[in-house]
Amino acid sequence: MSICISTKVAVASAIAFTTLALPGLAAPPITIDLAVEAVGAEPKSFVPVVGFWRIENDGGKKVLVVDGRQWKEGQSSAGIADKARALYGERYAEFLDRVQAYAYYPYAVAPSIANFTEGEITVRFKGLSGRIDQGAGILFNLKPNGDYLTVRANCLENNLVLWKFEKGKRSAVKWVRNTPTATNQWHDLKVRITGTKIEGYLDGKLYLEDTLLQPVSGRIGLWSKADSHMYFSDYTVTAANP
Repeated sequence: MSICISTKVAVASAIAFTTLALPGLAAPPITIDLAVEAVGAEPKSFVPVVGFWRIENDGGKKVLVVDGRQWKEGQSSAGIADKARALYGERYAEFLDRVQAYAYYPYAVAPSIANFTEGEITVRFKGLSGRIDQGAGILFNLKPNGDYLTVRANCLENNLVLWKFEKGKRSAVKWVRNTPTATNQWHDLKVRITGTKIEGYLDGKLYLEDTLLQPVSGRIGLWSKADSHMYFSDYTVTAANP
């Protein structure tokens, strides 16, 4: 799959990041452009792995939606075998096995970024509905065997959590409470990775800090949970080691 990059957005973002960028950042920010996507269709700029993902309009702007109202837990996305093969080649079968173990957690992968190790990933999100969850997360460190990490916010719980998905099990690495995240409002989520250090920001405020046992490497994307009905926009990646 190909990915379209908005030149204007990327240039504007590069200017905005001039004073905020991490030391050693070598590449300008890349923002995934949804403007060329077809409303009502599955996205081409992300690869849905689990859950129901499509493009919608929000006030005249195209956004990516994950719709847990139309999804059965434990169900992978349509055509998952072909998608897995496109992402991981001959190792796709191993990846598929782990996808089934995690099929309670919808996620979509940015296919153009094969190996993110250091830098920043940001996204805007808005919770629309969900009685069990209204979760929005940045997925990273996705391995060919399907293991990954995610920093997620939740509009119902007002917390920020670093989750680890490993060998078919989910566990909390770091849990931060009292992070105001109102439903039906846009919020900014950011993950900053420097070596083994992880930082999680919500609406510009640093809430979460942790140090991993090993450096990050792997694919990245978006994450959600259960019956969450969420909008996502302005997914931007600033890699320290392009």
